[in-house]
Amino acid sequence: MSKRWRGCLLEIVETILLTVVIFFVVQHFVAQPYQILQVSMEHTLDPGQYVLVDKISPVFSDYKRGDVIVFQPPAGYSEDGQDIPFIKRVIGVAGDLVEIHDNSVYVNGVKLDEAYVYEGQPTVPLNGQSSWRVPAGDLFVLGDHREESQDSRVFGPIPKSSVIGRAWLRYWPLSNFGWIESAQYQDVPHAAASPVVEAPASPSPAASGS
Repeated sequence: MSKRWRGCLLEIVETILLTVVIFFVVQHFVAQPYQILQVSMEHTLDPGQYVLVDKISPVFSDYKRGDVIVFQPPAGYSEDGQDIPFIKRVIGVAGDLVEIHDNSVYVNGVKLDEAYVYEGQPTVPLNGQSSWRVPAGDLFVLGDHREESQDSRVFGPIPKSSVIGRAWLRYWPLSNFGWIESAQYQDVPHAAASPVVEAPASPSPAASGS
């Protein structure tokens, strides 16, 4: 093989290796594609859509109420029988008192305006518990399709260490291309200065869920 062809082959190999390295770095540290396979975030995000999950901005800007996040669920939980990451909306952060009553969600005593909830469904407690104080390092999450969601009403607040990232861009299908906006909750005060309590032990997971 001539020097010219050896040089061309070397350049091709270097380009392929560089592409693989860049892809690995981007997917593991910057952004990761995620396919919506669950109905629990309808109609904010519908099954079959693809989103990009931002992994880097949470390092500089912590998760906040209203963010849509992707996370690894507690052991034993699944949606639609699929062992895949969950996607939900952050409702409460560390120190927040989250309460569910009168078919609505209250954070630190203020009723949330949740226009995104699927077909205006009421929010009701599951497993008997209706009040949670979110521990330090945890998040309280709910699905927008309340009647088809396994969320913190079932397994309690989740550790931030289980979160993969923030869903920030819907990129497929192109007809639904756009930013995924965080919900804004007006007049919700910061968490009370009362000490943060530990979350109760998570109940045993159901055999199947949605």
